[in-house]
Amino acid sequence: MMKLLSRIFTYVVLMITGLTFLTSINAQENQDTPEKHPEITTGEAYHGAAGSPIDPSDSKIVRTPGAPDLTEDEFNMARQIYFERCAGCHGVLRKGATGKALTTDETQSKGLEYLKVFITYGSPTGMPNWGTSGELTEQQIDIMAKYLLHEPPIPPEWGMQQMKEYWEVVVPVDQRPTEQMNGYNLENVFSVTLRDSGQVAVIDGDSKEIINIVDTGYAVHISRLSASGRYLYVIGRDALINLIDLWMEVPDTVAKIKVGLEARSVETSKYKGFEDKYAIAGSYWPPQYVIMDGDSLEPLKIVSTRGMTVDTQEYHPEPRVAAIVASHEHPEFIVNIKETGKVMMVNYEDISNLKVTTIDTARFLHDGGWDSSKRYFLTAANKSNIIVVIDSKEDKLVKLVEVGTTPHPGRGANFVDKEFGPVWATSHLGDDSIVLIGTDPEGHPDQAWNVVRTLKGQGGGSLFIKTHPESNNLYVDTPLNPDEKISQSVAVFNLDDLDAEPQVLDIAAMADLGEGPKRVVQPEYNRAGDEVWFSVWNGKEQRSALVVIDDKTLELKSVIDDERLITPTGKFNVYNTQHDVY
Repeated sequence: MMKLLSRIFTYVVLMITGLTFLTSINAQENQDTPEKHPEITTGEAYHGAAGSPIDPSDSKIVRTPGAPDLTEDEFNMARQIYFERCAGCHGVLRKGATGKALTTDETQSKGLEYLKVFITYGSPTGMPNWGTSGELTEQQIDIMAKYLLHEPPIPPEWGMQQMKEYWEVVVPVDQRPTEQMNGYNLENVFSVTLRDSGQVAVIDGDSKEIINIVDTGYAVHISRLSASGRYLYVIGRDALINLIDLWMEVPDTVAKIKVGLEARSVETSKYKGFEDKYAIAGSYWPPQYVIMDGDSLEPLKIVSTRGMTVDTQEYHPEPRVAAIVASHEHPEFIVNIKETGKVMMVNYEDISNLKVTTIDTARFLHDGGWDSSKRYFLTAANKSNIIVVIDSKEDKLVKLVEVGTTPHPGRGANFVDKEFGPVWATSHLGDDSIVLIGTDPEGHPDQAWNVVRTLKGQGGGSLFIKTHPESNNLYVDTPLNPDEKISQSVAVFNLDDLDAEPQVLDIAAMADLGEGPKRVVQPEYNRAGDEVWFSVWNGKEQRSALVVIDDKTLELKSVIDDERLITPTGKFNVYNTQHDVY
């Protein structure tokens, strides 16, 4: 009884003092909801918290003097749990990112009981309640707390030898079609991530029919198009890249490579004269990027991203590569280095004599996109609550813009505000705000790179915001909000009347799938900009679907309900992705 009272007292003290050790984000800040933790897998409470795909057995067991002893079986169990549920937020080396650092100087100073309480109950600022949710047993929590008092095991490196061992050209370049061999309108084809089945669905946007289901890496993070629109590049969280040739009679993989143990980003060269020549991929582990041949994925050059942070100027051993975009101003890739807060302008004109311009910005860089002119790159330093503005023509930092809590724009959304002129918008994981930033230094200099307007959405937990040049609507999803009424719907703002309340569309109800969390994620327009596609993301053993609505009437147009659509999430229209339309 005394032991229980001691734990309760410790928990109350921690909550009162507001300590946020072992936290990620509060996806529902300032929301009046009865539940802090929804009845979904707590590891998905934040999309980055889904664990690392690194095989725990690849890392060596480490025992630290003075830390509680663990048997080999216990250590292996803890290592497995950490990589599956924790590494996405706290990092492979536990240096912290979205979540706090879990290095031994932090964990040992807090102590075993402290760690057990936080793992069990979570925190008001977003740390999942692994114990009270039933995800971990009391024994597992005890083992995990002990594990965190030891130095973290380090996974192996992944260099040119390992990449070439996994590199495979399925169809040689000289044996591929010389012209499009199918009758599909490729500009309106969609690549749809089937997260938990390790596949993408290639779907005809005109007929809404599935063209092919292609086996890929686990949990494909993004799809990118070559400058020509012929090749589709997809990368899984396990760092496996598939190159899919859309010209084939049935589009399918023609080359693949594994560029590391965990990754998020791939992009292709777009500058005039270099179209389709190169591809680049960035890894979470090892922290590095690799430049590849655009047609075959042959790895050509690997560059480490380990280095000093922009703020404290201390060495970081695990600065992961987040978003990568292709410049339209120079033969360059723009590479976000997450933990060090540096944006690297990687010039691929001569990769044997690689030139890299490093721009210091803010830590925890994540995703972002272009303004409407495609000169300025706006990207989220999410945990810093900042949008970074980069001038890709001058290769310089323009401004650090303070926004809401944990911005997550995806690519963002470009449109013309009737009062403030051209703007770029982001939503947030940590609050309900939608922030509009002026992007026209020539025509609206007073508004440029300032927050000109803040809209109020349904709540926190937003991952994507989207509009289109042919649309008068702005769509904001909230799939990670703990209120299922919010996570299963989207807010639609009228761009002609931004002062009006948004219209809420119950997308999950339109799909009529029955039981399940039915999180609605990532609005994506078709080529014409008159349809918007949504994923209704259910559990792996439950029915999921894609919902298509008419952008003009906001009425249901089609439901793509196919048993092969297992956990659909991201969707990428070929034309819009190829031409950076958002």
